Amino acid sequence: MRSPDTLDTDILVIGAGGAGLFAALHALQANPDLKVSIAVKGLLGKCGCTRMVQGGYNVALSPGDSVERHFMDTIIGGKWLPHQDMAWRLVETAVTRVRELENELGCFFDRNADGSLHHKAFAGQTFDRTVHKGDLTGIEIINRLMEQVRGLPVNRLEEHRVLGLLPARDGGGIAGALMTDMRSGEFRVVRARAILMGTGGGPTMYRYHTPSGDKSMDGLAMALRLGLPLRDMEMVQFHPTGLLAGPDTRMTGTVLEEGLRGAGGHLLNGAGERFMANYDAAGERATRDIVSRAIYAEMREGRTTPLGGVYIAMAHLGPEVVAKKFPGMVRRCADCGFDLAAGRVEVVPTAHYLMGGVICDRDTRTDLHGLYVAGEDAGGMHGANRLGGNGVANSTVFGGIAGETMAADIAGRRGALADPDPAALEGELDRAMAPLGRQGGDVHAIRDGLMDAMWDHVGILRSREGLEQGIARLGELRTALDASGIGGQDLRFNLSWHDWLNLDNLVTISEVICRAALSREDSRGAHFREDFPETGELETSAFTVVQRKNDALHVTQSPVEFSIVRPGESLLPAEAAASVAR
Repeated sequence: MRSPDTLDTDILVIGAGGAGLFAALHALQANPDLKVSIAVKGLLGKCGCTRMVQGGYNVALSPGDSVERHFMDTIIGGKWLPHQDMAWRLVETAVTRVRELENELGCFFDRNADGSLHHKAFAGQTFDRTVHKGDLTGIEIINRLMEQVRGLPVNRLEEHRVLGLLPARDGGGIAGALMTDMRSGEFRVVRARAILMGTGGGPTMYRYHTPSGDKSMDGLAMALRLGLPLRDMEMVQFHPTGLLAGPDTRMTGTVLEEGLRGAGGHLLNGAGERFMANYDAAGERATRDIVSRAIYAEMREGRTTPLGGVYIAMAHLGPEVVAKKFPGMVRRCADCGFDLAAGRVEVVPTAHYLMGGVICDRDTRTDLHGLYVAGEDAGGMHGANRLGGNGVANSTVFGGIAGETMAADIAGRRGALADPDPAALEGELDRAMAPLGRQGGDVHAIRDGLMDAMWDHVGILRSREGLEQGIARLGELRTALDASGIGGQDLRFNLSWHDWLNLDNLVTISEVICRAALSREDSRGAHFREDFPETGELETSAFTVVQRKNDALHVTQSPVEFSIVRPGESLLPAEAAASVAR
């Protein structure tokens, strides 16, 4: 079991969502002679979160809109914490990328009667700029991407779980990755000249969550073990309207897309009263953090629906109109016994997206030579709050950039591949095999305890007391997990083993989130401290940095570089800037 076979490649892409597939596509467009391998826990194009995207893709294409306006919305929505060069690259390249999706990949987005792309309204933005395919945009994008990549000479390592990143023996950067073939249970070391980490974040450690069930913060945990710095890890976005269908269905927590509120949907408390105007002048179209806190406040005051949430109501817009504009959402609710078009649907804030991630530059390079990061594994471009519609733009934009950057960086480097550090390899094997043959413990009970601890103590509203309780509880869960085992040693499709590995990474990153939240003594975007409710001085904004040093977490603050625009300034003319400032 401890004798992995070896596979060599030029580029290893970890993850097959929008970021990973675009990286492979663009790398081979840049250099068709490259050997590119993609490792994914599931099947190519059939797992991950990109195909789950509903709402759409933010891009400044409409008359009256501009890249500058999109940029200002992103910076202000991110509460002045975003890495401005990355945010600019996001909004600028989105224009090119969405045309590539249409004209080269063949995506069919919804159009207006005159043939122009239709843009829907999304909260927190001053212009309707969200391009979409009905309310199931991600399926359209990932299916077309999958078709393109399947036609390329890519080595597909499907149902391969990456267990750890391996630095080079000579200390010269990254050498490869250790993975397991989930079908055979065999270990494999893949050596590569460049590695993209695009595993997706996925805050599935919360009681209510939206991401794909295979998401367990694997990439961030691997990066943390290598000592790479993570930023903005306290910034966990809760989508305000997760379907609340009771504890006996996995549909609970899945998103009812933001376009419902953008189109004029109403949020009602258990008494049937609209309440958003009591919390923000923008009402239901306020940013996700504001709406989530408002819903949570109603829940805490007991003004709830039978299942403990609030209602979303669309019937006043006309059942026929709702059914036509949101067929996917109507079907999803009908599957759970709700009538979205003509009735009311119970919803609850649900953990949706992690704004934090590995620190990288605007070309996706990390501090470790040869390692790149894109998609939800990367931090910086969103700051304290991600605008709805900027997520799939982020993954496709920076995935393509990563592919081009890796191809350029390794051009001409045709020498021998670096050997992994044997101590690092042995350490990752030891960690992965730790629960094998060990008896006792209940992984599912530990997972339930983790979801309750994160929801209760590190959720929508936070305080020092609650966060300290959360850290203590996470310590107890870590002790219980480290003592637990899975019995047998047959690793072929051993789902109990993979549950343990998932939970190991989730507990690790949960502590990072909790300690980052404890260190930020102000309230910004998705992070709200009831004991420090003020935003603080924007001009002295800083982001949190968490690193593992000497087997302990160290949290520091780093000042935001206002490389393009400073608080109080705008890239827009005065009359336009007034409509953006908030």
